[in-house]
Amino acid sequence: MFDNLTERLSLVFKNLRGHGKLSEQNISEALKEVRMALLEADVHFRVVKDFIASVQERAVGQEVMASLTPAQQVIKIVHEQLIDLMGKESREIHLSGPSPVSIMLVGLHGCGKTTTAAKLGKIFKEKNRVPFLVPADVYRPAAIEQLQTLGRQLDINFYEPHEGETPLEICQRAKAMATKQGYDVLLIDTAGRLHIDEALMNELRQIKGEHFPKEILLVADAMTGQDAVTIAKGFNDQLGVDGVILTKMDGDARGGAALSIRAVTGKPIKYVGVGEKLDALEIFYPDRMASRILGMGDMLSLIEKAQASFDEVKARELEKKIRKAEFTLEDFKEQLAQVRKMGPLENLLQMVPGLSKVKGIGPIQVDEKELAKIEAIINSMTHQERRNYLIINGKRRLRIAKGSGTTVQEVNRLLKQYAMTRKMLAKMKKGPMRGLPKGMFPFA
Repeated sequence: MFDNLTERLSLVFKNLRGHGKLSEQNISEALKEVRMALLEADVHFRVVKDFIASVQERAVGQEVMASLTPAQQVIKIVHEQLIDLMGKESREIHLSGPSPVSIMLVGLHGCGKTTTAAKLGKIFKEKNRVPFLVPADVYRPAAIEQLQTLGRQLDINFYEPHEGETPLEICQRAKAMATKQGYDVLLIDTAGRLHIDEALMNELRQIKGEHFPKEILLVADAMTGQDAVTIAKGFNDQLGVDGVILTKMDGDARGGAALSIRAVTGKPIKYVGVGEKLDALEIFYPDRMASRILGMGDMLSLIEKAQASFDEVKARELEKKIRKAEFTLEDFKEQLAQVRKMGPLENLLQMVPGLSKVKGIGPIQVDEKELAKIEAIINSMTHQERRNYLIINGKRRLRIAKGSGTTVQEVNRLLKQYAMTRKMLAKMKKGPMRGLPKGMFPFA
């Protein structure tokens, strides 16, 4: 996400750093480039105008002109203004009040409401809440079945509508069932339309009037850019929303919706969808997002992802194996799986400061297919071969290649990388490493 904007801003700030001292002209020229970068990222033009005016007012002041590092001061100001633009701090979904608390998801057709309802259910369940999914979209074919299927996958219970029930009746009976059976959060998946119309709004107002939801959350497709902003304003004006969840952020290289919605509607972005998997919903942190936009990385999010995927018992076992030089191909595969659980590697690398780009050649590209090949190769080995790679002779390599759908050369390359990893781990026992061998890791 934000790849295009990050690349443009990086060039602007690189040029600024080339000047020992900055004049008003230097700053004005740089801000013209920032303005163009924001407009190309599909940020709302009024938002861009106000943003540039705020930055310029601060950037031509004494805090920059009198600074020993004026370019860094300008970057700091842009960073702070981006945080302010996106809402300053994260906003949680409020779940206080008498049970069951109703959370109502609204949005247009195809924005991802049903999947988002299930993802929120998973998040609430992990926080020791007892969610109940309510499929109130009776118009889209298979919408009810989709939510029920997701509920089964996540082991979250759901209401099963009877034939002919209206959305309002579904919500009424689901609430009564939830109250009786002890569920404390109702997640109401409402119907959408291709556009905002009176029939849709009347139905949503009825549900709102009946349930008095703790929060109404608009689910919007980030990839629609300024359309998402217009939709958010429309829903807020006619229904009143408490926050926004932006879906498909991982596919949006521009990021205009994320930078515009709060400024236009005054409503915070609470979560962002960053993939199709049911754990790919993240809290929206304006400060972390601003850092990522400016290529500064996002170590806090990376650490949180690592902690969520981290298995402490396995880590202790692995440490013992490393100390005894017993690190096997099975362990190699497990560590790769642990890393992949954290999400796409390209996204993870972008969170590391300084690794979003390498020597000015653009964003790091990671071939996930290569990682899948590695897993396939190791899976094609026998248990004995994984424990002792030295027994893998030419005949065995040919069998492994055929079994994994790869070539003997690819099997050889993996075994070489694994052997180098073992050597590195052996040296780590003796003292810190001065440098890592080139090509040691399959994704390096």
